[in-house]
Amino acid sequence: MILEDLYYGSLRPNERMKPNDPESRRINQRIIDSLQMLKERLPQEDFDQVEELLELHSESCSLHSALSFIQGYKVGALMMIEVFGGERS
Repeated sequence: MILEDLYYGSLRPNERMKPNDPESRRINQRIIDSLQMLKERLPQEDFDQVEELLELHSESCSLHSALSFIQGYKVGALMMIEVFGGERS
């Protein structure tokens, strides 16, 4: 139940997403291939910086996704308030 998940802190929609989109898989494979190529070509110290940059980018995307989710949830809640409590035409 969603309320139990919320109560126990296990409501994590971002962890439940499993993209099956072929375009997403293709892009992820390209990222993996590019990283492997860089790992083979760059000195370890330079590759470590690339990995650090990617980690920072991932954190930034995660924060943006969380903010987008929160904003979307608020808009959805406001819509429900309007639908169930607003004036009837």
